[in-house]
Amino acid sequence: MTYTSPVKWQFSCCACFMLMNYFKTALRTLQRNKAYTLVNILGLTLGLACAILIFSLVKFHLSFDNFHEGKERIYRVLTAVQGGQMTWQPGVPPPLAEAMRNDYAFIEEAGRVATFKDQLVSVPQEVSVKKFQEEAGFSFADPSFFRIMHYPLAKGSLMAKPNTAVITERIAEKYFGNTNAIGRSIRVINRFNNNKLEFRVTGILQNLPANTDRRQEVYLSYQNLHDFHRGFAEDNWYQTSAIHQSYFRLKPGATAAEAANVLPAFSDKHYNPQQENRFRFSLQPLSDIHFNTGIDGKVDRQHLWALSLTGLFLVITACVNFINLATAQALSRSKEIGIRKVLGSLRLQLFRQFITETAIIATTAMVLAFVLSISILPYVNQLFGTQLSIHLFSDVQLMLFLPVLLLAVIFFAGSYPGLILAGFQPVAALKGKLSHRHAGGLNVRKGLVVTQFAISQLLIIGTLVIANQMRYAKQADLGFRKDAMVMLPVPVRDQASTGTLNALLAAAPGVEGLTFCGEEPAGHETYITNIRYAGREKSEDFSIYLKGADARYVPVFGLQLAAGRNLSPIDTSKEYLVNETTVKKLGLSSPEQAINQPVRIDGSQGLIVGVVKDFHNRSFHEPIIPICLTSGTGWYGRCAVKVDASRLSAAMPAIEAAWNKTFPDHLYKYDFLDEKIARFYQLDDMLLRLIQFFAAVAILIGCMGLYGLMSFMAAQKTKEVGVRKVLGASVQNILWLFGKEFGKLLLIAFVIAAPVAWYVMTDWLQNFAYRIRIGVGIFALAILVTVVVAVVSIGYRSVQAALMNPMRSLRSE
Repeated sequence: MTYTSPVKWQFSCCACFMLMNYFKTALRTLQRNKAYTLVNILGLTLGLACAILIFSLVKFHLSFDNFHEGKERIYRVLTAVQGGQMTWQPGVPPPLAEAMRNDYAFIEEAGRVATFKDQLVSVPQEVSVKKFQEEAGFSFADPSFFRIMHYPLAKGSLMAKPNTAVITERIAEKYFGNTNAIGRSIRVINRFNNNKLEFRVTGILQNLPANTDRRQEVYLSYQNLHDFHRGFAEDNWYQTSAIHQSYFRLKPGATAAEAANVLPAFSDKHYNPQQENRFRFSLQPLSDIHFNTGIDGKVDRQHLWALSLTGLFLVITACVNFINLATAQALSRSKEIGIRKVLGSLRLQLFRQFITETAIIATTAMVLAFVLSISILPYVNQLFGTQLSIHLFSDVQLMLFLPVLLLAVIFFAGSYPGLILAGFQPVAALKGKLSHRHAGGLNVRKGLVVTQFAISQLLIIGTLVIANQMRYAKQADLGFRKDAMVMLPVPVRDQASTGTLNALLAAAPGVEGLTFCGEEPAGHETYITNIRYAGREKSEDFSIYLKGADARYVPVFGLQLAAGRNLSPIDTSKEYLVNETTVKKLGLSSPEQAINQPVRIDGSQGLIVGVVKDFHNRSFHEPIIPICLTSGTGWYGRCAVKVDASRLSAAMPAIEAAWNKTFPDHLYKYDFLDEKIARFYQLDDMLLRLIQFFAAVAILIGCMGLYGLMSFMAAQKTKEVGVRKVLGASVQNILWLFGKEFGKLLLIAFVIAAPVAWYVMTDWLQNFAYRIRIGVGIFALAILVTVVVAVVSIGYRSVQAALMNPMRSLRSE
């Protein structure tokens, strides 16, 4: 039996009694000052809710592909063409993985995967065929890929033989309902030759986690890749496309440096060292894939750091607001503090009392912030295209983050006001002779407000710069027509199909023109190859972007010819159109100099018949590169239809009917070109929406801080205002008395925020090859917005102070 001494028991009881006393007293004080309590809870709730959401968002992105076993030893191989600018891309030749696994002992596993996005998958039924358009597409993969990447099987086996497949549990239910999917068949259609390839399902994968960049849920045997696309042959060292990628897992103890050191020799082994523009290889860690937006990453790490700092700023702003309001409230509690001290309260006890009040407010705000975060999480996921989830008891990181954040807020927000209150002298407090100097000093509060509004102005300027850059990118002349352009897929690339579709679309109402092409002028797909001009001994030291286009491509998209003529509608000989950038890269003095010159592009000899003026082939993040247009039915994977915008409602059903009649085995899908181009800026639009939201929150919290400071100043200047009014001062004079004080604070905040914002946003704009200049107008608009916010915040309280009867303040003297 455990014995507890009476002394220890009494001490524990006393400690509990003191804590209960602190708690009860704090609750009474907060109930007595309802407005003060409400404003503080609201400010802290907003700041903490933003912090929780930002923490969840950053944690979600940092966790991408962390679930793979041995993730620190997994690498993807990148390819670049040596010569000119080395641009790395994730596509590698098909034989590379097997060759490296055979040549180097430090490689534990090597896996290949070839992904075709936005593909049709059909399910043969006894009566009919079910068709599904998979936006993520499907992948051809060898079994070793699944030994590297941890996508575990729920049941069945991997694709060990040709014409076998594995699918996820979600896809199994989608295709086959509640019946067993093992042994059932799925079918894919080869859009290049219209062959139908059938696969038997041998395994079911567990559903994909949200934090992986690979969203394909249908995997087919790699042994059928060559059947689907002839270019991906086992011995083809010259076929590279982002479609086909290779992954490695190094053996324990092997280093990335060891692997990187052998890559130059590996390249020389499989390519002639004297060959121009031969392929070079490098390794990309798995941890870098999600964040390397220069290749195919989804999020820039800098954006995550910027979000983290924004969350920190918002919490600081909320705490500063709390300190301002607490110290402004201090003088009204001076007699309470004086009485407590006279009755024997120690300074430490008074400090504990105020910290208890702060803890109650902060804890209430944290609970409300957590509830608010969960409530708006579905809208956040919908707005930003994420799959965030907040689970308190199953998320260890969140369970650690919340109490640490709460304690930090209590300490930061409550310490300074608590020390001020506990430091009151009892005699001065009881006689009512305390001034603002005893309540923390007016200058301290002014400094805190300056901090708040410097942060707010920083966010406002950032919002204006990003919004202007987005407006510029979306409204600038791209060098081609993008409005009322409907982009259709051409799933079967033969002359019969394109001829039928052409005839049906030409007769459709509202169709003003159409063209068959590889892709639109600005697109995501890339086919980069080499070029040798006019019999020069060597290929040029730059690569060229090859696009398939028929003779109507130039007039339908509104491209402008700088010299020469358009492509001929009859393919009697190989003809090329190049852009002005190509002419400059070739070292020619004028576009006319390139006309009728022989050129060899992608191994095909032809003539340059025309030069088109430069147009933007990617987003404004990237500079215009050398581009070549050439005709050929095999290139025509898309059909662009120019529609009369005033007859859109009649044109769209007719276009759909024509397409379905031409391709009855496929699912109809279309895109408007302007919407596709807008998707270039998804990450930037997401950043804009985030900073707009957080700027609004910072401004709202700042308004509360301004109101608190205004209330404090009005109380301090009560007698001064009374004297001035007795001596003849007007309401406008009194308003100016307060206005000039706040004007100085906002000006100081602007002087601090403007250079910081200019530096940060100038650095952000470097991500764009074509960008706006940060002019004076942006800063003028930012300060104007801040002034309007300030006037709204302090207007009511300052007018109330100016209209107060002077006899009330002077009588108390």
